[in-house]
Amino acid sequence: MTINSSEQQDGVNKSARSSYSNLPALDVSLAFPQATPATSKFPPCASDYYINFDGLLTSEEQAIRKKVRECAEKELAPIVAEYWEKAEFPFQVIPKLGALNIAAGTIKGYGCPGLSITGAAVALAEIARVDALTEPDYGSDASALRTTATKVEGGWILEGQKRWVGNSTFADLLVILARNTTTKQINAFIVKKHAPGLTATKIENKIGLRIVQNGDVLLKNVFVPDEDRVPGFKSFQDTITTLSISRLMVAWQSIGIAMGVYDMCHRYLMERKQFGAPLAVFQITQQKLVQMLGNIQAMILAGWRVCKLYEDGKMTAGHASLAKAWITSRARETVALGRELLGGNGISTDFHVAKAFCDLESIHTYEGSYEINNLIAAREITGFASFKPAVSTQQSRL
Repeated sequence: MTINSSEQQDGVNKSARSSYSNLPALDVSLAFPQATPATSKFPPCASDYYINFDGLLTSEEQAIRKKVRECAEKELAPIVAEYWEKAEFPFQVIPKLGALNIAAGTIKGYGCPGLSITGAAVALAEIARVDALTEPDYGSDASALRTTATKVEGGWILEGQKRWVGNSTFADLLVILARNTTTKQINAFIVKKHAPGLTATKIENKIGLRIVQNGDVLLKNVFVPDEDRVPGFKSFQDTITTLSISRLMVAWQSIGIAMGVYDMCHRYLMERKQFGAPLAVFQITQQKLVQMLGNIQAMILAGWRVCKLYEDGKMTAGHASLAKAWITSRARETVALGRELLGGNGISTDFHVAKAFCDLESIHTYEGSYEINNLIAAREITGFASFKPAVSTQQSRL
């Protein structure tokens, strides 16, 4: 039997592939020694260029920022890429985050910390700088919700469906907004995890916020006792108030993400060498880095100012919506520049930026899209609402 050279070569190739397939994956810190991955050590904060942000914070807010940053860099940074890739939630960090006493932010009582809105904002930004582990629940057209609440003896029956509810697959409690079938107003209800008729199914195949366990929530004849109706939530105006605060918090998430990306890029450009020199010495990379830095300075100041408006009782829905739209837009630009600066490593989660790039695509859209939030601010400054097209008599007949 004669074996030709092509068959021999094929056998060699198969043997080589077999031996390579048994090799362990390379440790990125060893395979790529020119730049430190985020999973080894998260870079120090380098994005506070001339704001001296601590100078704008109270001593309590400074302490919150410091302890959250230390926890995020120590406990979250080494593991978030792994869990992001697996689209799983790292439950082991919950006790450590809980010990920070920042959950529920500004709420007073019920074991909540009662932080200032600025304190809550900087805490969220520091977590988002390393990873965005949480997510608000509402969309652009909240006034059109169809979930209903019907009064019965001793409580309420909820019927309807929700989508993209953050971490709903494992949360012990869900706050559900539903339309009161008697008053037609929107009310809020606390639904316990194992309530009969409640199901939450994980939404798969996301390209962003993969750690967040978003779910489709189905409410089928779910009974909620009277004591679990949220008493202060009586109309759509309360929904607007909730959305405005959430939109401001989302803006601060974006600030934190942009800060983390800048910090990663700054260190990377100083360490990574091409053409015999660090990437930081080249004009094009310097220009992009400074553009990112300028964006972050403006984003922080805008976010801080809206927090102060809220604390003074002057923040409007338009203020919050403009902050959310503009800040997430600038963050999106900043993260895109960061992805460019890292070249091929810009698509690897080991260097943080790729994950942040994908996550920010979601953040730019949720809690009201960029366009909807602009229209809310535009309605406030012009007096004209342009959310829905005018329907002529002729069109309505059709």
